[in-house]
Amino acid sequence: MHKSGNTVSFWSAVAMGIGAMVGAGIFALLGQAGQIAGSAVWISFAAGGVIALLSGYSMGRLGARFPSAGGLVEYLVQGYGEGLFSGAVSVLMYISALISVSLIARTFGTYAYELLPAGQPRIFVEIFAAGIVLLFMFVNLRGPGSMTRVENLVVVIKMLVLGVFAIAGLAVMDPERLSSAHYPPIHMVFFSLAITFFAYEGFRIITNAAEDMIDPAKTLPRAIMTSICLVMVLYIAVAFAVFGNLSAVEAVKAQDYALAEAARPIFGAAGFTLMALAALLSTSSSINASLYSVTNVTYQLVRLGELPAVFGQPIAHSRQGLIISSIAIIIMAVFFDLSSIAAIGAVSTLIIHMIVHVGHLRVLKQTGASMGLVLAAITVNLAAIVLSAIYLSNKQPSILAWIGFSFVLAFAIELGMRLVTGRIIVSRMRKSERKHVGTP
Repeated sequence: MHKSGNTVSFWSAVAMGIGAMVGAGIFALLGQAGQIAGSAVWISFAAGGVIALLSGYSMGRLGARFPSAGGLVEYLVQGYGEGLFSGAVSVLMYISALISVSLIARTFGTYAYELLPAGQPRIFVEIFAAGIVLLFMFVNLRGPGSMTRVENLVVVIKMLVLGVFAIAGLAVMDPERLSSAHYPPIHMVFFSLAITFFAYEGFRIITNAAEDMIDPAKTLPRAIMTSICLVMVLYIAVAFAVFGNLSAVEAVKAQDYALAEAARPIFGAAGFTLMALAALLSTSSSINASLYSVTNVTYQLVRLGELPAVFGQPIAHSRQGLIISSIAIIIMAVFFDLSSIAAIGAVSTLIIHMIVHVGHLRVLKQTGASMGLVLAAITVNLAAIVLSAIYLSNKQPSILAWIGFSFVLAFAIELGMRLVTGRIIVSRMRKSERKHVGTP
């Protein structure tokens, strides 16, 4: 296994997880989930956090036993072997990553649009979304800089802004707005679980830093669970603050920028502007880091034969995969609305997580994980998937078709690359062991 000269401490890993989770998640998904669950959305965020904790436990145990920069890709290979299935799901993870970045870009475009003078054409949402992706594409073409300090600073700013907003919002909220009398039917809360879980999805980024941890077996699981718990408290507090100061109708009307709208009755017009600026800072930072991460993912998949070689060809100080990925992100951000992107990304991510947990059952003896907790992770992920499918089949059936298309595309790409190159996806740990013993 590769070991870099850098080390990621426990709190650096926690900051990494918080930074990845508190991006578009709370700024965009709160409104999307609120559209379904209404003022009971805080219950959905609590339940989504429980799903994340169970998933985090499973992945933390996998990461402790198989510390690898490959993260979930490594866990798939360990659980399912080096066959077509592992490769196809790895490609699906890449597609899912593109969807996640397009969600962040669309969120940036929405908040930027809301800062314009009233009456501007909505096309500016797409222009801003595409523009921010292009901007950071060119930034990344100049090569990776030292982003750690900047990212940590942004995390602190985000947490401070959201913390102040939550405290102030809780202090002046109208408890009557959060009365159970205003809650929708309980099944609507369950229908929103996929979206609220998606707001926690960024914790898996911590698994990719395992090789840079001094003691990943101890640090990785603790960092995952700590970051999820801290973010869960923040999300629930923010949900109370938003729906305690806005009616469900007002929150749904402003669903794409609900946090900024909720800041208006608390801090006035300046509050709306400050929260919108915080959203722009948060999402732009996430886009920058995500594009760098996606570039590394594409290069790794090229080396494994999972994507065409053009993705790995050098250009400037980066690789062609950056440009190809950026174009795909822009297309999704421009042609899909936030609701569609969130639904596709949420369900796809739940399916990927469930597949990883099922694979974990095959290596339980090696990880020492509790079978009961891993089975619980599988069960809650499956339940959220089924509930989302039921809701989408009635409200947005085309989204289910797009999700199915993503799976077919992933398997087609994987099968095509295997037929053309004959290469297979290989465990980084096994590859390292072979090099260590001098085996070809």
